[in-house]
Amino acid sequence: MQVDLDVNGERESVTLDARQTLLEVLRVRLGLTGTKLGCNQGVCGSCTVLIDGKPARSCLVLAAGCGGRKIVTIEGVADGAKPSVVQQAFIEAGAVQCGYCTPGMILTAEALLEKRRRPGLDEIREALSGNLCRCSGYAKIIDAVKLASERMPG
Repeated sequence: MQVDLDVNGERESVTLDARQTLLEVLRVRLGLTGTKLGCNQGVCGSCTVLIDGKPARSCLVLAAGCGGRKIVTIEGVADGAKPSVVQQAFIEAGAVQCGYCTPGMILTAEALLEKRRRPGLDEIREALSGNLCRCSGYAKIIDAVKLASERMPG
């Protein structure tokens, strides 16, 4: 089947099998490898993308159902070569360990800060609770989101 996807502001016309996940289409068909394959069961958050501004586990989403929806991957967050406020905060706070969970964490934080510019620590923890990091105790990740919230315009 043919599906027109809006990925990072670009229209992508993709021929796919109705059973293909968005994760597979993004990584294999479109070459957007920033979205990671982790558990493939929707538990770890490594495959998180934004669909219509909300975090979604791309390993659980069928690509065929994404026509007409706005999809943002980690590759679409920066402004050209300039990192987003959240990306810059992750860099400065040292919140990137091995980096495998980082794209999902950043996209989840982007969605949180779009909805609530100045979240409290409990709100940050709750938002990130579906994203697993095996390298850290989350302290630097939470610090990064807090730093980004302080720098967000508006």
